[in-house]
Amino acid sequence: MNATIIEAVNDALHEEMDNDEKTVVFGQDVAESGGVFRATEGLKEEFGGDRVLDAPLSEIAIVGGAVGLATHGFRPIAEIQFSGFLPPAFDQLVTNASRIRWRTRGELTAPMVVRTPYGAGVRALEHHSESLESIYSHIPGLKVAIPSTPHDAKGMLISAIRDPDPVLFMEPKHVYRSYREDIDEGSYTEPLGEAAVRQEGEDLTVISWGAMMHKTLEAVDNLADEGIDAEVIDLRTISPLDKETVIQSVTKTGRCVVVHEAAKTGGFGAELVATINDEILMYLEAPIERVAGFDTPVPGLAMEDYYIPHPPRIEEAIKDTVAH
Repeated sequence: MNATIIEAVNDALHEEMDNDEKTVVFGQDVAESGGVFRATEGLKEEFGGDRVLDAPLSEIAIVGGAVGLATHGFRPIAEIQFSGFLPPAFDQLVTNASRIRWRTRGELTAPMVVRTPYGAGVRALEHHSESLESIYSHIPGLKVAIPSTPHDAKGMLISAIRDPDPVLFMEPKHVYRSYREDIDEGSYTEPLGEAAVRQEGEDLTVISWGAMMHKTLEAVDNLADEGIDAEVIDLRTISPLDKETVIQSVTKTGRCVVVHEAAKTGGFGAELVATINDEILMYLEAPIERVAGFDTPVPGLAMEDYYIPHPPRIEEAIKDTVAH
């Protein structure tokens, strides 16, 4: 099946709802209209209104309802229409979803998924374009998954739905329909907590995730003609972080550039830099560069184009790091 990310997400939801009658889907406009991006299109028609429900406009109620269902035998998949509106539900993620296993000493778990489109690139209004993934990576007990390809979107979402603990599944809406690739028919899984090496190289390691992975690969491809041989790592899951793949790669190359869309200060790139410095500082041949968004709110409409890291910015950082 040749699919976009949004089609892969939809296929995964169909597969898992067919696989387990305890799997339910709810959120804003997910039933009658199939979701604002049509990720849940066709689910209500196939599985009925008892398992696919439109929820009130209350993010804390949506995620709180998922916690209650998850602790009572269901596998809820809650959609938050845009990740910029997830902060009202932060209390439920921190206080209940992520802690229920610890609080009950394993008697209860919360096998739930919160799906949410994140990031800029569609020229939306305020609070529709944030990249706040680093905030959620700081919550022990909550997995944070971010696919960048259709194949990974389907396999990782199925893994998330089957996981015994809560998963925040952040979907890069900028590339929802920008890329197609063949995905397997039926159910398959991609592991959470394992990065993917998208390209092997010797001169430096470039690390990214989500929509920025595609811009990173474009930049690396542009520089190949200049003789720069870059290794590219797609984190795929930022919590848990696949430290082993990152450390092995940077140990080999001695140089590293991190690319992410979120604001630079406090972004997940800072955690990567700290991790690399903690583990293999003496292997580094150059300071680690970060290419990121700016420390401002995401600007509206066409101004997004100046905020998002684009290949020329990434290429400049790579060349500076190699030349150091």
